Amino acid sequence: MSRVETAPRILVVEHEADAPPALLGRWLEEAGAELVVCRPYAGDALPDPTAYDAVLVLGGAMGANDDDTVAWIGPTKGLLARAVQERVPTLGLCLGHQLLSAALGGQVNVNPEGHQIGLHRIGWTDAASDDALLGELARNGTSEVGLHWNYDVVVEPPAGSVVLARADRGEVQALRHTPWAWGLQWHPEVDLAVTSAWAEGDHQNIVERGIDREAMLAAVGASEHELTTAWEPLARAFLAVVGQHVS
Repeated sequence: MSRVETAPRILVVEHEADAPPALLGRWLEEAGAELVVCRPYAGDALPDPTAYDAVLVLGGAMGANDDDTVAWIGPTKGLLARAVQERVPTLGLCLGHQLLSAALGGQVNVNPEGHQIGLHRIGWTDAASDDALLGELARNGTSEVGLHWNYDVVVEPPAGSVVLARADRGEVQALRHTPWAWGLQWHPEVDLAVTSAWAEGDHQNIVERGIDREAMLAAVGASEHELTTAWEPLARAFLAVVGQHVS
């Protein structure tokens, strides 16, 4: 019997107020899902993931190894490990992707190739073409660019995980850990408003790295329709995985 018989309830772990589910949240709700947003930074307790039909863990400025300085980082990794063990469909984005890899035994560290900020090409691997979540996106030729905003990356995927995309410099961009758990390094959920807030909050880092803030935001704005068209199918694909998952 399918785990989902009515509207699927998706647990969303949000790490910061300026890193919401945004576009992906809207697309999931429009496709019939109910989002239950947990905000541990605001004092929310992390729930048992098995009480939900799926788990979505978002990005944030903290790191996947910040267990000693961010109270919920360790528990979130525990939540992710339990979700995967109990076959709850799971998707991690940016920090969520890194936390998922760390929870499953992978290694996350500062990007040895330098920080990634702005629009970068998605380098789909051959393995992506028949992936249950990303296969259609990899094949259709429209999902070739994604917004990246990260300082850390997965430098060693967990044993048995499959790399579905790599950046031009070789950084891991997407992983399938199990037939029900994935991580994406880029931000399919982010629109120009969220990106602008990040650019304001991260102004000093942008200046130090010689990035033209206005040009970067202009590029995101010019590509917003293209990005929305490219990544909206991700929501439907994730819900299809949830709907097909057998408990």
